[in-house]
Amino acid sequence: MSNTTGINAYAVLQAGGPFQPYRVRVGALGATEVELDVLYCGICHSDLSMIENEWGLSQYPMIAGHEVIGRVAATGRQVKRFAPGAIVGLGWNSGYCEICHLCRMGDRNLCREARFTVLTNGGFADKVRADVNSLVAIPDGVDLVSAGPLLCGGITIFNPLLQFDIKPTDRVAVIGIGGLGHLAVMFLNAWGCEVTAFTSSVYKRRDALALGAHNTLNSLDPAEIEAADSHFDFILSTVNVNLDWDLYIQALKPKGRLHFVGVVVDPIQCTLLPMILGQRTMSASPVGSPATMETMLDFCARHRIRPRVEVYPMHQIEAAFQHLKSGKANYRVVLSREGDTPD
Repeated sequence: MSNTTGINAYAVLQAGGPFQPYRVRVGALGATEVELDVLYCGICHSDLSMIENEWGLSQYPMIAGHEVIGRVAATGRQVKRFAPGAIVGLGWNSGYCEICHLCRMGDRNLCREARFTVLTNGGFADKVRADVNSLVAIPDGVDLVSAGPLLCGGITIFNPLLQFDIKPTDRVAVIGIGGLGHLAVMFLNAWGCEVTAFTSSVYKRRDALALGAHNTLNSLDPAEIEAADSHFDFILSTVNVNLDWDLYIQALKPKGRLHFVGVVVDPIQCTLLPMILGQRTMSASPVGSPATMETMLDFCARHRIRPRVEVYPMHQIEAAFQHLKSGKANYRVVLSREGDTPD
């Protein structure tokens, strides 16, 4: 059992506000809870969306951070799975109802009562608490410094590869080479697919090839996209802006799928007839279940996949977020508590 009476964190007190040191009083651990000493915590664009209440879901004060790599410090009385000292990861969800049909079928990530880590005191702190069933063991061979982004960005990309049975012989395109897209290119290359990267940046076209893409196309050049007519089995959109989706739908083979993992807030517009004639599909998905996260981590260990990260000490969280907002991050940002000493 834990005797911890407080968590030292960085919180925002209102939408879009600056980060401030913040202390949270906590009681005894719940029977199925685990307390982690935070080692590293990735910064995700979803953290920014929640901090600024872009999705209308936010509550303040907010301690965000949901890409947590931590060391088990204490466990509740019913926890048998992890012992103190174990290195584990915590992603978007910090707990589930465990009784609904989706939970019982293993689809915990779709549980309507799932608790968002960012709304239950997240990883921008020295400690974090979560239900044991939301945690995953970090296997040998996974780099701890860069592992945090796998627990949100990585699983968001990996989940649809399993859900839609993407095959090594498939031709797959990725729209946007950023925090999500660079992981998608690495995953799909290791999966065995022919990978095409859609990006408007000359630098990122070169980078995508270095990351494992076989081809690149300009995402803002209709002629280049039209030249790929009926070429792809699967197109994965990682961007958060609207594009001419009809062009991408036409680039799908019959029975192909355009799948969204980037959150586009505005309504999506497309012409239905090309979808009907080609029996094409549009879909979207969130993060994956803890079991799928474990499979992804094993996949990353086997193929030596590491997100490309830039590391800031935890106390420089404001500077880290400004770097993220600038659009210049290459490609994910991670906060470290290792040797972290406030100014």
